[in-house]
Amino acid sequence: MKTALTSAALTSALLAFGVIGSAQAETLNVATDPSFVPFEMMDQESGEMVGFDMDIIAELAERAGFEYELRTMDFNGIIPAVQTGNVDIAIAGITITDERAEIVDFSDPYYDSGLKILVNADEEGVSEIDDLSGMRIGTKIGSTSYDFLQENLGEDAEITPYPGTSDMYMALLGGSVDAAFYDAPNVGYFSQTRGEGKVKVVGPLYEGQQYGIVFVKGSEWVEPVNEALAAMKEDGTYDEIHAKWFGSTSE
Repeated sequence: MKTALTSAALTSALLAFGVIGSAQAETLNVATDPSFVPFEMMDQESGEMVGFDMDIIAELAERAGFEYELRTMDFNGIIPAVQTGNVDIAIAGITITDERAEIVDFSDPYYDSGLKILVNADEEGVSEIDDLSGMRIGTKIGSTSYDFLQENLGEDAEITPYPGTSDMYMALLGGSVDAAFYDAPNVGYFSQTRGEGKVKVVGPLYEGQQYGIVFVKGSEWVEPVNEALAAMKEDGTYDEIHAKWFGSTSE
């Protein structure tokens, strides 16, 4: 049975067989946040960045026909770095928002997420966002979870934004905050690993969100990456990567 090659796949095939020279494979700077497990994190043994996003960008680069150098930075600095052109692409569990889309371009969504509440295992008084009124809540600087808390609780709670998720979770375990509020997959991962038996996830999923890959406004790489992403979903590669880090997709 004949199958049609996308332009991204065709580029990769031509590179592989030497029909076009490897010199045409441009090297792009890709930014990520090293603290958003299991999407991106430092492997202590190899010293390399690993995670769901790292597997996704590696596959996309191969299919879309570019090479890349990875740069790690605090999440709060990623969008400005792309906006100013200091990096070409960013992948770090970045939620697609209208406000961000005014200054950068996004790929098609590649992950469905939302926000969740995390509390100590013995906390029985929190089952929804309104129960956090009057409490101390930790979240992450520059995140949509911080914006959500400001909009929904405002001055009714003590909201502390932390530079990294590790700081936020340690504040919860150490009693500096009463709850943490952040992206569901990261909260869930912590509760099942370092926080197992010490914390628990409660309440519904808030602010259904979609993650996108970020590009400099007007980037020529948006279309090739979208084509490569669609091909990954069609041929099962995306499902394989998802299963590796989160279990089987529900699609």
